[in-house]
Amino acid sequence: MTFLSGQPPMVRNLTLLLLAGLFLLPTVVTSPSMLQIIILIIFYAYLTSSWNFVGGFAGVLPLGHSAFVGIGAYTSTLLYLTWGVSPWIGMLVGGLLASLVGLIIGLPTLKLRGAYFALATIAVGEGLRVLVENVEKVGPFEVRGPKGLLINLVEDAPLSAFQFQSKVPYYYIILVMLLAVLYLTHRMMNSKVGYYLAAGGEEPEAAEALGIKVSRYKLIAMAISCFLTAIGGSFYAQMFLYIYPKSIMGLELSYEIAFIALIGGRGTILGPVIGALLLRPVSDLTRIYLSSALPGLHLVIFGLVLIVVMRYQPKGLIVPLRHLFNRHIIPFLSRKNGKSDPVAPQKSE
Repeated sequence: MTFLSGQPPMVRNLTLLLLAGLFLLPTVVTSPSMLQIIILIIFYAYLTSSWNFVGGFAGVLPLGHSAFVGIGAYTSTLLYLTWGVSPWIGMLVGGLLASLVGLIIGLPTLKLRGAYFALATIAVGEGLRVLVENVEKVGPFEVRGPKGLLINLVEDAPLSAFQFQSKVPYYYIILVMLLAVLYLTHRMMNSKVGYYLAAGGEEPEAAEALGIKVSRYKLIAMAISCFLTAIGGSFYAQMFLYIYPKSIMGLELSYEIAFIALIGGRGTILGPVIGALLLRPVSDLTRIYLSSALPGLHLVIFGLVLIVVMRYQPKGLIVPLRHLFNRHIIPFLSRKNGKSDPVAPQKSE
């Protein structure tokens, strides 16, 4: 594993132990409802990590990414329901379509600065949602407007149908997807594109003066982000077997993705994962116990947490956790093993 080659032995061992624990988790967690909560945590970590390519590295704040989740979900579902195309193939088609839409949107909007880009993405995302809600049919495809699409569950479905009787296959699929996007994040951070994006995000005028085509590299990040996000939407559709515009393309989903990234730490590898681990259980619990009396309370909680984090840890919770890990946990474990294992400075998590 090349991404662990530069890490101290203790960090490598802990990482491998954590990976082994993740792959063995379904043998311990046998409750379908509990496993689904874990799947959703990983799913949101995946979506936020996909958002991170443009929202973290490109230095902009997209707030309409649920549109690309919806593009992936609707594309794979419509192809499957209309022509019987395997969702595995529809997933890739949806990703390519989302990348194309992202490039079309990004060409004019990525030139905007500050709040203007965020407002533009909100407008585009809401526009797509309203469009889908008011369309019943497009050519041979039955979109069904606000009623949404229902995928019939097939007993003994082949692997190509992307349907499983147990939650365990979905767990492994989304876990592999998350690990893949984290690996891609690591590769981008240590590539020419990543360095150019970082330079363009922090000092765009200086980067342009040095000959860096900032807009071009932001478009590359946008295309990658939209592709990965749409694949996540296809996974969501196949796991729940029912989608409708408000749930899969609403602003609430876009805000949750952005909140998770900002609170965890945008522009880092593990920031989205930490944010999802902390915020998704809060969201699930408030929806289960308080949604009838106080709908939308989880977004209020997210907002309050975001205010506190931005006030005291503007780079996200990854910073104090990284400090705790490097300064206290690793030396403690080294002393327990009876040897010194100095930790090299970490560029980023």
